[in-house]
Parts: sequence; structure tokens; C-alpha cells
Amino acid sequence: MKKIIFLILIMMLGIEANSQDFSIGPKAGISTANIHVNGEDFQSGDNDFGYHLGLFVRMGGSSIFMQPEILFTSTGGSVIKTDNNGVQTDFNANFNRMDIPVMFGFKFLNFFRVQAGPIASILVDYKIEDALNVPVNVDYKTSTFGYQAGLGLDLGNLIFDLKYESSLSNMSKSSLSFQTDQRQNQIILSAGFRLF
Repeated sequence: MKKIIFLILIMMLGIEANSQDFSIGPKAGISTANIHVNGEDFQSGDNDFGYHLGLFVRMGGSSIFMQPEILFTSTGGSVIKTDNNGVQTDFNANFNRMDIPVMFGFKFLNFFRVQAGPIASILVDYKIEDALNVPVNVDYKTSTFGYQAGLGLDLGNLIFDLKYESSLSNMSKSSLSFQTDQRQNQIILSAGFRLF
């Protein structure tokens, strides 16, 4: 993890040293997310709507850029467990995280962007309950890594992003009640305003 952070900082400094453009501003948006599960007796449930808000910075030239962000994200999803008798139980999960995506991309026609990059997520708190709102004890990791990829549009000082996010690592530690690989997937729509 330290090597990844160090590499990102070096790339940021390299782009900033050669940058012709530097922007910073607030960013907010909505998402639809689910929990992809891969385990016996488990399946993914319905998508859940979430939101995010924070700051972005863009550095780069007229065609190549880097856009790190820091965002508070509230997201979730549901998991369905089927027991040996075929009885299904729904579990709803909500996660509050600090997300740090770093997008690298290309800009076309001075307003259209294609971008992708890594994201580090730090879990602030979470809640998982069954259909009767009874809390369930699942031990989630405090941090995970994933990736985002998508398209962007710049209209004056307004920026718009449509991205897909997936996790590269399992969200949960070993749990007796949830012996499954859980990974968060999201479709993210956001808007930002370049202050300068």
C-alpha cells in the first residue's frame, strides 16, 4: 500500500511540474450500487442508491490530465442468503467511506474526456441488517482498493463524470455468518465546479 501511495505521489508531482492547467473545486453526485457476492448459498440482491461529496483537483495539459479526488461516499446494497431448506433471507448493507480515486485520462475537442484509474476506500462505518432490521455481525475491512473508468464532459467551469467502479479486493474478513467474497460495484454520476 505504501508503494502504491508513493507511486501516485510521484506521478502527481511529475504531471504538476509539466502542467499547463490546474483546477480545483467541489464535487457531488449520486450512485447506484450493489454487492457482488461469490459464495455458496449467497447471491446479490437489489441495487441501492447512494451519494458522494467532496473535492477534486485536475492537473495536466490540453490533452492528458490527472484528476485526484477525495470524497465522502454513502453507498450500500443487499445480499440474499438461501438456507438448506430453500428459505431466503435478505440482508441490507450501508457503508460510509472516504474514497480517494485518482483518474488519468485524455481530453478530446477540449470538452470530452475518457478516464480510468485506481481508487482507495477507507471505511468510516457500516451497518448490515436482516429484513427485520436486526443487526448482523459482519467484519468488514477498514480499507479496500478498486478501479474506476468512465467518461467526462466539461462545459465552462462545470464538469460531469459518468464512471463505473469495482473492487479489486474482498470487502469482508472471515465471518461465520457470511462465508462469501463480497465486492462493491457502482455506477456513479457526478458534477463538479471548477473554482479556477
